[in-house]
Amino acid sequence: MQFAYGDRMPLRILDEVQFWKLQEAEHTVVIRQMVPQLERTFVEALERWENALSQTHAQVERYIESLVRLGHRVSKELQEQIINLTSFSFQQSQSFISLLNQIEAGSTALKSIPVANVVLHHIRRESEYFLGVAQAILADG
Repeated sequence: MQFAYGDRMPLRILDEVQFWKLQEAEHTVVIRQMVPQLERTFVEALERWENALSQTHAQVERYIESLVRLGHRVSKELQEQIINLTSFSFQQSQSFISLLNQIEAGSTALKSIPVANVVLHHIRRESEYFLGVAQAILADG
């Protein structure tokens, strides 16, 4: 991500967070569909995560709508809220990765479908990529 967006930088940050929260929410569905015999505890955890990630995604969308209405004039308070939301999203992704690690370690159903394990690794790498993006944003913010 380039950091030369000037007064549109807060919108660019939110666009990035919005994209990754949607991806992570969709990934919970991919895992559940790819591993139909996934243990109930993991299915339930993924369903809760889908809801939580979707809620974060919706919150980011509300911030984007506010920024557009404000014409990209961002107060210090709003900038701080955006950074806080990015920090929350970072922590949320770390916790989501932790769940993915638990599924990998504890699911016999996942282990019985080799391609599902490959997909899980891919999903984890994508969330880790977001961590790098968010970390760069937070270091700059």
